Amino acid sequence: MRAISRIGITMGDPAGIGPEVICKALAIMPDEERAATLVIGDRVFMERASRLVNASLTFAAAGGEVPAGAVGLVEIAAPNRDAILPGQLSADAGEAACRCVRKAVEMALAGEIDVIVTASLNKAALRAAGYPMNGHAGLLAHFTGVARSYAVLACPALTVIHVTTHVSLARAAATCSVERILDTIRAAQRHMVSAGVARPRIAVAAFNPHCGEGGLYGSEDDEFVAPAVAAARAEGLDASGPIPGDVVFIQAVDGKYDIVVAQHHDQGHIPAKLIGRHETVNVSAGLPVLRTSVDHGTAFDIAWKGIADPANMQAAIALARRMRRVDQPQFGGPS
Repeated sequence: MRAISRIGITMGDPAGIGPEVICKALAIMPDEERAATLVIGDRVFMERASRLVNASLTFAAAGGEVPAGAVGLVEIAAPNRDAILPGQLSADAGEAACRCVRKAVEMALAGEIDVIVTASLNKAALRAAGYPMNGHAGLLAHFTGVARSYAVLACPALTVIHVTTHVSLARAAATCSVERILDTIRAAQRHMVSAGVARPRIAVAAFNPHCGEGGLYGSEDDEFVAPAVAAARAEGLDASGPIPGDVVFIQAVDGKYDIVVAQHHDQGHIPAKLIGRHETVNVSAGLPVLRTSVDHGTAFDIAWKGIADPANMQAAIALARRMRRVDQPQFGGPS
């Protein structure tokens, strides 16, 4: 029986719903799991959230002896705490969220925690604080020194990894290449192995409708997708494709494949969120640390009202418990 993963949960933007959904998730967590969980954030906001949702949590400094039933806390004081107001965008809140992520990365790289679980941050607040990154993905890549990571959306019925995400469709087509798709297939392999699937069955979605119909609807599938799949198979990966996007997700949900490589943002995000709803979890693949995240924003409109649903945070924690580091992939390509 393997040990329970040590999880570090980052507070997220303190003006948003992060602290309260964390407290709600912690309150119903089994004692054994709570003992293997710590929060990285500001004590004042976490205790305030616990009172708000009647969680009756006790936070104790992590690193020392945490009393039974208490939650370990790595204290990251928010700047100008009194100026951070519920539901209001601010640079101070963005800085607080960023400091939590930085500390979590440091702890994961040092082996002090096994998996990072992130509560939501606000991209505008992040930029106001002087971090010109595209949310958590950019921050994590920056703090780990990785040039590229991969967005994975996972729910019980479907797991999707993306070749491109926050770019236009025109840009996605312009950056389509054999190497980019092959790297994503390799990342899909590593991610699924870390999640406990020994030999993942990887489906690669076509870029164009009907795989381009021999060039009638575009040449990307013939020029890039098919050769990337062939190269992956030559490395020993169980990859199939290109498969038309209007059938590949149905096949995956029906159990034919373990993960789908989507070519662009909406191709993967729409089916994953439609099928998984509140159970869909965001995962960053291709990093030297393991990280899962809620798949929603800071919800400033309902923040600090005690009504935020913790289901997605619970799902992110549950997936984090199942993940394990894969340091030596048994196939070709970059690690």
